[in-house]
Amino acid sequence: MLFFAFSSGRQASCRWLWLLLLFLGSADVCFAQADTTRPQADVLDVIQYVFPRLHLKKRDTTSFRPGQRFFLVLPESGYSQQTSLLAQATGNLSFRRPEANVSTLITTVTYTLNKQSVLAITTNIWSTNNRINLVGDWRIEHYPQVTYGLGINTERTAEIKLDFSHIRFHQSVLARIRPNTYAGLGYAYDRHYHIISRADGDELTTITGYPYGVSGNSVSSGPLVTLLYDNRANAINPARGFYADIQLRGAFTALGSSQAYQSVLVDVRKYVPLPGPAHNILALWSYNVLTMSGNAPYLDLPATGTDKYGNGGRGYIQGRYRGARYLYSEAEYRFGITRNRLLGGVLFANAQAVTEAFTNRFDKVVPGGGGGIRFQMNKISRLNLCIDYGFGADGSRSVFFNLGEVF
Repeated sequence: MLFFAFSSGRQASCRWLWLLLLFLGSADVCFAQADTTRPQADVLDVIQYVFPRLHLKKRDTTSFRPGQRFFLVLPESGYSQQTSLLAQATGNLSFRRPEANVSTLITTVTYTLNKQSVLAITTNIWSTNNRINLVGDWRIEHYPQVTYGLGINTERTAEIKLDFSHIRFHQSVLARIRPNTYAGLGYAYDRHYHIISRADGDELTTITGYPYGVSGNSVSSGPLVTLLYDNRANAINPARGFYADIQLRGAFTALGSSQAYQSVLVDVRKYVPLPGPAHNILALWSYNVLTMSGNAPYLDLPATGTDKYGNGGRGYIQGRYRGARYLYSEAEYRFGITRNRLLGGVLFANAQAVTEAFTNRFDKVVPGGGGGIRFQMNKISRLNLCIDYGFGADGSRSVFFNLGEVF
């Protein structure tokens, strides 16, 4: 299936809006675990209704048979505080091997008005019978941005301009050790180069007194050790289930790192179905990164919105809070607006905290919240186009776009 979608902030007539949203190719896609107890609709059904002469292929099955593939291309425009206006093209290849979870390969190319350019590839590949799971995060980017220093007590008006380029290669191989439980090893490499930090026109060699990786170049290189539990039936838009990912990362000078340090990532998610005809869901997320020893380069320290897909911290600009230890929690209520699930909505609230630069203590927690709307792009996979508005402390606010649920 070849699937094109276009999105922008401009209004158009209903007929031409849906024409711009999607163009359907000749193949089809089916995912497992879709609910068929009530007729559902998605954007392709709307297109068929508005343009009946297209004779789109009927899609009544809810099984994703091994060998079928789903290919999605999504050119879009958007906006965020960190990027300003952006143009982006996302390619998503999904497939399924026998008796396995859905495998995905996502490629994203982005260019923004802030002169940021990104080529990112993320992979989550499952072997037959889910024996092996290959997880990758590769990217090349030039990503000038603003930062605010270390700790939770920084001021939103005290911007520091960072200009840098970045190469990332994270790859892990996980093996099943018991049902829904996996363990494995990997390698993580992050190189930031041509780093220039400026405030009030002056070049900086430290930020909040932190000298590591603030200018010049920095490298983090070392092994990953992962323990994963995942019993979600549909990772694209889970209706129920539990996910827990614990990852130990070591960076060693013997492997080329600028600084030696060790950190642990704990990512936990729970999905609770709520009673009622709309199939409402309460989704809970806890994402935490703790530097256990050593000094990570500034740009490798955990910060707002620096999770794998950059989805955390709605209501705040990416990188708003940064520190050696970062704690983040979020709750989201997902509900249907139309009975056929074509439209849905969410309400969310989050909280985050980082340690201070010198005391390494958590001083306070800052909240965020907001709401959004969901457009069902594919009723079998339950893939949604997400548009959210978030707000936070100190007057922070922004609009967020995402293909697929935030977590």
